[in-house]
Amino acid sequence: MADLTHPVVWFYIPCAITWICFLISVGSPDRFIDYDWLWLLFRNMSPYFWSALGVALAVGMSILGAAWGIFITGSSLVGAAIRVPRITSKNLISVIFCEAVAIYGVIVAIILQTKIEPVSPGPNGVTYDKWAMASGYSIFGSGVTCGFANLVCGMCVGIVGSSCALSDAQNNSLFVKILVVEIFGSALGLFGVIIGIIMSGGVKWTA
Repeated sequence: MADLTHPVVWFYIPCAITWICFLISVGSPDRFIDYDWLWLLFRNMSPYFWSALGVALAVGMSILGAAWGIFITGSSLVGAAIRVPRITSKNLISVIFCEAVAIYGVIVAIILQTKIEPVSPGPNGVTYDKWAMASGYSIFGSGVTCGFANLVCGMCVGIVGSSCALSDAQNNSLFVKILVVEIFGSALGLFGVIIGIIMSGGVKWTA
């Protein structure tokens, strides 16, 4: 495993990447970053790109969080169950909580996908009107909010579920107490789902 404290990792590689970016430049060879060119690029991006990216982040980050949580709690549960088999059935609820995080993302992704409507670009054939752009940004923001909330929620539930399995193996009276903490951790993903749905509620592709 690489040593993250080695100077090659935290100093030389970032410096090399920065120097390469400086040599390549962005948009103009006269300066490191051409903000005018980036703003032009940003304005001309299709709202369907932002919408698709939002939907992908909503479901992708949620599934990543769920998988991460199941990996953490599942490995601890299986390892502890070798010595204390009685903990297996009760602590499967931790895996279910992690799986619920992925379901949150799938639900939001389906809702966002149904809000995408076909519209034509403006007279120049490139740019879209402000309603379409605002709708694309709204769906993107909704997907990012839901995706990252569920990513952190899945990690939280996985770590707490791992601790719950190990604690239950040592003292079965601790299971219910730690389960309450796990329930509150699982509720964090719902906050992202609620805010994401609210953000996408005002989507309106045409005036």
